[in-house]
Amino acid sequence: MPYDLREIAAISGMPGLYRLVRPANNGVLVETLDPQARRSVASARNKVSLLHEISIYTEDPDQTVPLTEVFDRIYQKYGQQLPVTSKSDDTALTSFLGEIIPDYDRQRVYLSDIKKLVNWYSAVSSRLEYQSADAATGDEAAAQAEETDATTDTLSTAGAVPDQSTTSGDDADGSPEAASDDKSKGSKKAE
Repeated sequence: MPYDLREIAAISGMPGLYRLVRPANNGVLVETLDPQARRSVASARNKVSLLHEISIYTEDPDQTVPLTEVFDRIYQKYGQQLPVTSKSDDTALTSFLGEIIPDYDRQRVYLSDIKKLVNWYSAVSSRLEYQSADAATGDEAAAQAEETDATTDTLSTAGAVPDQSTTSGDDADGSPEAASDDKSKGSKKAE
């Protein structure tokens, strides 16, 4: 992943791109992706679209190109400086996207989408650092290892449930309820 787009979002009703900071009581605390880095709260009513979940349609109806891959292709071809802006004429914008994704669906990808793509790439490339493919795979492997460690950690029950390794075999697989049921059954048989 050349640019880390997991925390970058476009929010309906709010211009520009935002970095998600943390959840808030009535929405999400966000920070603008510009030099001022102003913070505000995006209401829960606003639609938040994470950039890493957005894709571009292709001619093949079963295939789309993720935005991270599109940004990578743009960076490989042009670097941080694009030959077009959102104010460029229609033919320049469509030919630009045609160079990046030759088989993009020209009926479902509108000119406004291409303008948005150009604006987003300009904002992201000016504020985020490009990561080489080797560094990105290393970061993903580290994140995956971190998730694995988190799922294998044992949770503390603060003594409410006895540890299965220390309980006796009489407890019916360590269940306190099963152990108390067995004892009450035994007392009824004795009577």
